[in-house]
Amino acid sequence: MKIWTSEHVFDHPWQTVTTAAMQKYPNPMNPSVVGVDVLDRSVDSNGKLHSHRLLSTEWGMPALVKSIIGASRSKTYIEEHSVVDPVAKTMELKSSNITFTNMVSVDERLVYKPHPQEPEKTVLTQEAIISVKGVSLSSYLEGMMANTISVNANKGRDAMEWVIGKLNNELEDLKASTRASMRTSMAAAAFVEE
Repeated sequence: MKIWTSEHVFDHPWQTVTTAAMQKYPNPMNPSVVGVDVLDRSVDSNGKLHSHRLLSTEWGMPALVKSIIGASRSKTYIEEHSVVDPVAKTMELKSSNITFTNMVSVDERLVYKPHPQEPEKTVLTQEAIISVKGVSLSSYLEGMMANTISVNANKGRDAMEWVIGKLNNELEDLKASTRASMRTSMAAAAFVEE
């Protein structure tokens, strides 16, 4: 078993980051995620949003790993559960693979919270527990997978920034469209009054 951990600070408020996290896929930084299906989404009596999603991925396994674990296919599925608490301002996301579980398990946990000293920033803590079972060189493979997770975490952070930029652009476009519509309406009203 190998445990990988990381912490990252986003220079954006918690609401922005959690909104982006829910809309992270698809994105050009993580093209391996080819599908996201919402299996269940509900709000509990405390106002927490619970989501259960299925992610379809094209797992870019190195040829060596494929040959060691005897896998020929690369499509994998990941089950993701998240809880967003708007009062406590936390988002916890847990995911685990549901493909190849007899050989490999990757359990990941991400927590998004406002930065304790700078509330306009958001702290992301990540942890992944990797276990390779029943094959030789399992420790080596776990290390390789931890390195891949680390690289993918950086891509994931870039993807979050991309989504945040996209959301900000959409908001600015909406504001501009609303202003233009209001000016047109006011001009039309002034013309009618004359």
